Amino acid sequence: MNQRELFFRHIAQTSPSPIALEINHAEGMYLYDTSGKSYMDLIAGISVSGLGHRHPNIVQAIKAQADKYLHTLVYGEFVLSPQVSLAQLLSQQLPVGLDTVYFVNSGSEATEGAMKLAKRFTGRTDIVACKRAYHGSTQGAASLMSPTDFTRAFYPLLPGIRHIDFNCFACLDTIDKHTAAVIVEPVQAEWGVRKPVEGYLQALRKRCTDTGTLLIFDEIQTGYGRTGSLFALNTYGVTPDILLLAKGMGGGMPIGAFIASQEIMQTLTHDPVLGHITTFGGHPVNCAAGLATLETLLQSPYIEQVSEKEALFRKLLQHPHILDVRSAGLLMAVELESFERVLAVLSVCIREGLISDWFLFNDRSLRIAPPLIIEKAEIEVACKIILYALDETRN
Repeated sequence: MNQRELFFRHIAQTSPSPIALEINHAEGMYLYDTSGKSYMDLIAGISVSGLGHRHPNIVQAIKAQADKYLHTLVYGEFVLSPQVSLAQLLSQQLPVGLDTVYFVNSGSEATEGAMKLAKRFTGRTDIVACKRAYHGSTQGAASLMSPTDFTRAFYPLLPGIRHIDFNCFACLDTIDKHTAAVIVEPVQAEWGVRKPVEGYLQALRKRCTDTGTLLIFDEIQTGYGRTGSLFALNTYGVTPDILLLAKGMGGGMPIGAFIASQEIMQTLTHDPVLGHITTFGGHPVNCAAGLATLETLLQSPYIEQVSEKEALFRKLLQHPHILDVRSAGLLMAVELESFERVLAVLSVCIREGLISDWFLFNDRSLRIAPPLIIEKAEIEVACKIILYALDETRN
């Protein structure tokens, strides 16, 4: 059996028809299949590879740490330099009150840890989440999802979850003295890139403060420069009680985190002890990659260039069949008339050497979330391919 056949035989599938590109290697903006064909990665592995594939700084950091030590003991027991250095640098970039980092392996795990932390700190049980938001696929994180297309098959999930509409001021009355936390994306990604209206996040922050509710910002997709600032909270001037990170955090390595104040985080240390534990969270190699990623972003012009690149995409993506282009930096949704049209366009794009995708709660939109290193000439090529695909698939 060849590799493709073995893939379908032994790798658990998540859909009836995976893309099934056989990847040989990757570099910068591009993936290469076994025939040598290149594919521009216009989604960065779903907002993961912000510095592109195999950035030399990240690769070097991985190699250097691998020469020292790998796993040692479960998280939080030993003093490990990559963890300490990354936590310190992260804290220096964040507002006061976000200075204690709990490293995990993924965004879903960050969500799970934050949910437990909020319940433990407040002594409350209810959690409020926004409709059409995605915070992960584990059972706790999946409980936050509404509508239930992706979750109803796995019921029962967690009780005590209430859902509100994003950008709905009247809905904030749902938050009350029984609410442990509200979890929200500063920009709703999987709804097809929806930004907060003026004053919404500020009103949400005030309601949480007034009711003693913790505010959780899920910046798993919006963090690490994606929206034009290191974190979207910088753009909107609102500080949450807990911040969730993952995806772009490791430059291609699996790492996530939930971040809070020492006062909040220390509640996991007692009653019971080991209130939250992880074996591989904060793995030294992943933290070394995360440190190199953050240092490179802070020392490079990529975040400063986001708004200019966003504007170029918006300028070039003009077509009679494009109904809307919504964007928050280099997180963009190009809305078409139907899911069928999106699938047809994606198929042509793959054929022409371009990788895009759709959104969980907006399947009528193409996802554009390229590595931040994308050059203007590459933006022009990408848009040309998308426009060509739109013409090729017209009725």
